[in-house]
Amino acid sequence: MTGHEPFTRTELDARLVNVRTAMADRDLDGLLIASPENMYYLTSLDHWGFFAAHILVVPREGQMILVARAMEEITVQNQVRNATFYGHADYEEVSDYVLKAMDDLHIRNGRVAIEERVLFLTPRNANLIKAGAPGAVWQDGSGIVDELRLVKSPIEMDYTRRAAAASDAGMLAAIEAIVDGATDYEVAGESQRAMCLAEGECPGFGPFVRPTSRLGEEHTTWRGETFRNGDAVFLELGASYRKYNAPMGRLVYVGSAPKGVEKTVEMAIEAMQAIASAITPGARAGDAYAAWREVARSGGLIGYERHHCGYLVGIGFPPSWTGGSMVTGLAPNSELEMKVGMSFHLHSWFTDTDCVDYFISNCGMLTENGCEILTTRSPQTLIIR
Repeated sequence: MTGHEPFTRTELDARLVNVRTAMADRDLDGLLIASPENMYYLTSLDHWGFFAAHILVVPREGQMILVARAMEEITVQNQVRNATFYGHADYEEVSDYVLKAMDDLHIRNGRVAIEERVLFLTPRNANLIKAGAPGAVWQDGSGIVDELRLVKSPIEMDYTRRAAAASDAGMLAAIEAIVDGATDYEVAGESQRAMCLAEGECPGFGPFVRPTSRLGEEHTTWRGETFRNGDAVFLELGASYRKYNAPMGRLVYVGSAPKGVEKTVEMAIEAMQAIASAITPGARAGDAYAAWREVARSGGLIGYERHHCGYLVGIGFPPSWTGGSMVTGLAPNSELEMKVGMSFHLHSWFTDTDCVDYFISNCGMLTENGCEILTTRSPQTLIIR
């Protein structure tokens, strides 16, 4: 395995075996994959060409076929060792080449699943593929590969740790750049520079940099604003290493912090510890949420609820570090089983409540010894710049 090959052939072969076992359990002859994350997981294809349709045709037996624009052939030849490439011209339909692949693999009239819950597969392309194979028995293949990706191998866990180290570097640089009169351009720029120098690659999201006036905007970032004394600056970022993302977040006060913030800071730290303690092998995702909520209630926030207190992360292509278009959350009453090798973006978030605003978030990973917080260099205590 060279520096340009993130996974050994042995690891890729093992993943394909697991996918084919899942296909056999569903009595599928073929699976059409449209998610960049899932294609990367099975083939190592890492580029920005995913903005145009890619379809990986996976038969129960035989060689996989990757269908994409013909201009991507050199990239595929350089990166992919376990799939045949079918390239189409821009004036041709990707569906015609998918159907040819299904013919060549003898699955056009079989039981075939297609990933329907994917941003990168347009309804038009999906409809053309299905219409061209009326003899097939179609199923929704969403989640088949995604579920396998939740638990990471040792090399994936190592990549996550390296991403977390770059995230910490980016967060420390962002915090250092925040002073009265600094612009969000400067903060974002210093953060991105530090992540790159720490081996961080193109992340799935962010970094998110927002002032007090936009604190509650979940997914907006820098746009030319200047920070002043009294502002609370929201920072959320996640470096990526070999496409494995490690998000984290901090809230920074400029000049001074509001009276009473110490109580919220203490509660946020305690709640983060409670979440991590609840994530153990065999526990349920809902247990982590319940642990976070209990700290909030003990702190006087009786009715305060959130949609989750974190979510699973891993391979992520823009525009998401959640691993696709869906979020697998540590949500109320979730029965998702926690397993060694899972990684998380953990939230201890208290904003827009009866308490002074404060939050921290960290990248964590479940090991045999429990949930390890990976982003430890950035302070969790009150930050005033």
